[in-house]
Amino acid sequence: MIFLWLPIVLLVVFSFNDSRAVNQWQGFTGQWYGNIFNNIIGTEARFSTELMLHAVGNSLFVSVVAGIIATIIGTMVALSLARGHYPGRRLLDGLLYIPLVIPDITQGVSLAMFFMIAFGFINNLLGLGANYGFGTIIVGHVVFNISYVAVVVRARLAHMNPRLEEAAYDLGANGWQTFWRITFPQILPGIIAGWLLAFTLSLDDYVVTFFNNGVGTTTLSIFVYGMLKTSVTPEINALSTLMLVASTVLVVISLGMQSQFSKR
Repeated sequence: MIFLWLPIVLLVVFSFNDSRAVNQWQGFTGQWYGNIFNNIIGTEARFSTELMLHAVGNSLFVSVVAGIIATIIGTMVALSLARGHYPGRRLLDGLLYIPLVIPDITQGVSLAMFFMIAFGFINNLLGLGANYGFGTIIVGHVVFNISYVAVVVRARLAHMNPRLEEAAYDLGANGWQTFWRITFPQILPGIIAGWLLAFTLSLDDYVVTFFNNGVGTTTLSIFVYGMLKTSVTPEINALSTLMLVASTVLVVISLGMQSQFSKR
């Protein structure tokens, strides 16, 4: 646990260090947080507050859209595996876990090759100017997030009493009525948790984004990595701490909502 939490604690502590040296403590200050919003982020012009906020906006857009799409597809996959009986179900069940164990670099490169071939075919056949951009990033994030959402929602389905659905059918409800009135409220905490997980993973992702981004689609993770290429500055510590706080807030909200739903 020390190796898990100590680097995070040091990151937060040294984001308040009154020294540009990242390994020497010289007192407490909040200057670096002020620098982030006062256009003093790095020594290069490409590291400005305006560009940082633009990267934040790009990250939020990609994370929200990719999270929603992945949640919808992942929920359908979870329902199919938990309730369906069809040929190939076990194969689909096994394929579900592959994105969880494939290295990010493999996913990023394979998606980049797929888009390169697809764009070449589309542009030659239809004469379009399809290229890398937000669409390719979102598709890449959806691909690796579907499995995470499906696993979370499926776990919620496993704890659901199947007799509730059977009782609804016995009382004359059809499939849609049973789903929206019985199943959906029961798995809603899992769906919300799945979306928050997908949102957080998408917000944090660098590798898949790096291989599939285009002009004007710089996300916060790519922006921060670009800063790290020059040097590790206190502003990077402060920006990373703010990202940590945002992720923690999302986790707390998720746990709180699940707790409220479980009491109903």
